[in-house]
Amino acid sequence: MRTRHRSLPTGWYPSQAGEVKAAIAGWGLDFAGQGRGQGAGKVLPGAIAAIAPHAGWAFSGRLAALAISSLADAETVAVIGGHLPGGYPVVMGREEVYETPGGLLEQDIELASALGRLLPLEGDGAEDNTVEVQLPLLQSLKPGVRMLWLRAPAGAKAMELGACLDSAARALGRSLVCLGSTDLTHYGPDYGFEPAGRGSEAEKWLREVSDRGFIEALLALDAEASLARGGAGAACSSGAAAAALTFALAQGATKAELLGYGTSLEVRKAASFVGYAALGFYRT
Repeated sequence: MRTRHRSLPTGWYPSQAGEVKAAIAGWGLDFAGQGRGQGAGKVLPGAIAAIAPHAGWAFSGRLAALAISSLADAETVAVIGGHLPGGYPVVMGREEVYETPGGLLEQDIELASALGRLLPLEGDGAEDNTVEVQLPLLQSLKPGVRMLWLRAPAGAKAMELGACLDSAARALGRSLVCLGSTDLTHYGPDYGFEPAGRGSEAEKWLREVSDRGFIEALLALDAEASLARGGAGAACSSGAAAAALTFALAQGATKAELLGYGTSLEVRKAASFVGYAALGFYRT
């Protein structure tokens, strides 16, 4: 059996199943919509697709858990990561199972094959956090679900992926939801990106201009605008978000909800910092 083993060190997420459960319990996910604490937000169930951040859990795990908890129940979740520039092909994990602290997550091989008949896919052998960091949460919050490991480039291929996922799922009669994995603006000297200088004005610009512009594009259900905002520095994996949104629209989504927002500054004060958001896409 082809197995993808964990590649990220324990600083990203726990190494034991009990620690995963303890982390989730400690976040106090709010199913009543009254968020509190780091990344305060709400679980809003029934999402056709969702957007989750992919930093270490200490920074954005609660927001990722909000997004995954908000997904509708389905047989399969397509986890779409990024870190691929526009013009690159879509890549997919070729393994049959994926290792997590709680055991193994099964790839939906039949759906993967159906998708490959619609869209050229290259194998993904890279060590990359955008998908891996979501898997322990997915296994714990959506027990028994199968998955697809995908990464989308920040370009038109991302929207093609979303449309082809819808077509492949319909052809098989498969219930499918999507999770797009992206962090927002990476600001400061560590990232070589300081258009608003430093200090409080930089923090305000990240929250109210850069991150907000990307979030508003998603709330407007505008995949092309989200790619454009990402290309301007507002997201590290905008293709993942565009793919998830395009899938949701093909499945009949008519509205988006911001489930939660935060930045790394809420956890650690530093000259360089990152924005994070969780969103869901819904039918009305």
